[in-house]
Amino acid sequence: MDKLSRILIVDDKRQNIKVLTELLRKDYKIMASKTGEQALNAAQGSIPPDLILLDIMMPEIDGYEVCRRLKANSRSMHIPVIFITALDSSDDEAKGFEIGAVDYITKPFNPTLVKARVKNQLELKRLRDHLEDMVKQRTVELELTQEITIESMGTLAEYRDPETGGHIKRTKNYIKLLAEKLKTHPKFSSFLTKETIEKLFKSAPLHDIGKVGISDQILLKPGKLTDEEFEKMKKHTIYGRDALSFAEQKLGKNSFLHLAIEMAESHQEKWDGSGYPNAWSGYQIPIPGRLMAVADVYDALISKRVYKKPFPHSKAVEIIQEGKGQHFDPDVVDAFMEVAEEFRNIAIKHADFEDEINALRN
Repeated sequence: MDKLSRILIVDDKRQNIKVLTELLRKDYKIMASKTGEQALNAAQGSIPPDLILLDIMMPEIDGYEVCRRLKANSRSMHIPVIFITALDSSDDEAKGFEIGAVDYITKPFNPTLVKARVKNQLELKRLRDHLEDMVKQRTVELELTQEITIESMGTLAEYRDPETGGHIKRTKNYIKLLAEKLKTHPKFSSFLTKETIEKLFKSAPLHDIGKVGISDQILLKPGKLTDEEFEKMKKHTIYGRDALSFAEQKLGKNSFLHLAIEMAESHQEKWDGSGYPNAWSGYQIPIPGRLMAVADVYDALISKRVYKKPFPHSKAVEIIQEGKGQHFDPDVVDAFMEVAEEFRNIAIKHADFEDEINALRN
């Protein structure tokens, strides 16, 4: 066992502390407290112990209460506690285990038993800590893999149109900005949790992934699309939904792709029901789609395309405002109006062309 492992002995009797210290000091770094209050301070300090040997029968704050407080505090809740007791009752043991103790050592002390139980609990803690570190590392790796996958898939769609390289960066930041603004709104607060906002931010690049299924003849056409061409263009929402849904079947319904599916399918729906592909209206439209509708239209307006020049920021804001209650969710438009200047800043930061920046200053 690592000789640097720290053990906190808590007992109001100096003799008990002395006996345990003599038993353990050759193998561990020993700390000692004579009161429950001192023990709590030591356990929640800058260098907490790896294990606590805690006497039950102490004045002022007994061991049970000390243990309860240790387990209620995030800084000390993971420290294993072995109770020291002269009590000999299964009820007393059950009570200790119920509030979080991992073992008991009875008085008078059996040296061999004390050393064995301390060693076992420290080894278990070492293994738990190692497992937690592995889980954290794996979680970070999975999150990074998800983010890279999303960015790669989104970039694949954007590469079909060489004039929209910054579209991914802009729309993901627009979405996060709108979501942060609406997270305390009564109609959005239950949905827009911190975790969901982060997933929206990461998933936003996939909203146009279905464009990989649209021919260059239509996607890059410099003029207005014919009715037939537009009907084909509208299918990018279905292509995106279906492609991401297929992937989600492998990962499960709680995967990071669920919000991306909602965005891909519904970002072209309109509040008044005149959008596509499902002609959903009002609250039928998922929140991710309602947020992306505003973000996507604003970005299309202020961006240079093969068929148009970039609109000034002021004109884009005016068009979004005019679409309130028709194209867009009124509450999302209200939020947009409050953060419109921040939209402008995001657009300038991630602009693709100098003339876009010039237009955004107007």
